[in-house]
Amino acid sequence: MPIPGHIDPVPVPRAPTLREDGKVDLIGLPREAIRAALEEAGMEPKQAKLRAKQLWHWMYNRGATEFTAMTDISKTQHPWFAERFVIGRPEVVEAQVSTDGTRKWLLRSPDGQDYEMVFIPDADRGTLCVSSQVGCTLNCRFCHTGTMRLVRNLTAGEIVGQVMLARDGLGEWPSQPEGRMLTNIVMMGMGEPLYNFDAVRDALKLVMDGDGLALSKRRITLSTSGVVPMMARAGAEIGVNLAVSLHAVTKAVRDEIVPINRKYGIEELLQACADYPGANNARRITFEYVMLRDKNDSDADAHELVRLIRHYRLPAKVNLIPFNPWPGAPYECSTPERIRSFSSIIFEAGISAPVRTPRGRDIDAACGQLKTASEKKSRAELDRQAEEKLAALG
Repeated sequence: MPIPGHIDPVPVPRAPTLREDGKVDLIGLPREAIRAALEEAGMEPKQAKLRAKQLWHWMYNRGATEFTAMTDISKTQHPWFAERFVIGRPEVVEAQVSTDGTRKWLLRSPDGQDYEMVFIPDADRGTLCVSSQVGCTLNCRFCHTGTMRLVRNLTAGEIVGQVMLARDGLGEWPSQPEGRMLTNIVMMGMGEPLYNFDAVRDALKLVMDGDGLALSKRRITLSTSGVVPMMARAGAEIGVNLAVSLHAVTKAVRDEIVPINRKYGIEELLQACADYPGANNARRITFEYVMLRDKNDSDADAHELVRLIRHYRLPAKVNLIPFNPWPGAPYECSTPERIRSFSSIIFEAGISAPVRTPRGRDIDAACGQLKTASEKKSRAELDRQAEEKLAALG
């Protein structure tokens, strides 16, 4: 079985870890897979087709977690389901609430792996930041999650399970398009979504299904650090909004802070953005740009960013992100004056460049802070890890 490399996704799907009780978790399975699981368990095909449709509705539309809640399935059949299947949710190890209302959950999988998700409420929306991997392999230098080793990909069930758990906590069952607190999803949690493409795609299809969680693809954003070969597939097979972790406009700086740039350079990345299916002025690509003091925040950097966006004729907006500090971080946040100057240059060029208000800093839930382990690492250790991963890129 291939081992996850420093820059390339695992080419062969890995079999999910079986539950100790031998039961099959139905969360994450599409309709046909549920039907197939029922048939494999011994149910007659015609009945399996009907029951799969009923299970789908109860799980993804009404949020049921117990078979006994399914009133249109015979009570005498409930024990048969309960003996063979489970409707899972991630285990909540810890739940924290920030002074600004941001919520962070530390979750644990059945095989004991920890990962995190964050809910950010605003006046006009509520955004859930969803993880795609346990750890990360990219080692972006400003990102706390990047200091973790990649343990494994999350399954489609573990990804969609985060959304369902949040809906549980917000009391938003059954599914309905109006009056939701959870209105948006961003694949910006732990991990690189395009290095777990199949599971992310399958999970988001469940989220977008009109008979299930029913969240519009226009309210879902997938963020990538620049896995260029997978970007066209993401546009064609998932079709959600695209965000790109750019963070620098020169090769030297981006090589340092986003090491994947050594494999897929800025020009190649921006061309992939220009080719992204469905991108237009109504569905602009978002460039995420963390503001690092004396590293990527000069007026010259801002002007070069404008030039690149114009050169590739990109329908784009820029999210400027004040750097969120963490123990051992090798950078400092740009000053408010520098951030304002940078933003003004981009705005004056006719490109939207809002400054993101930091949320959840007091519970380490802000952008770039997610990390399940709390150990502190020295600057020397961070430099050593970065050099190891850069060396692997050739």
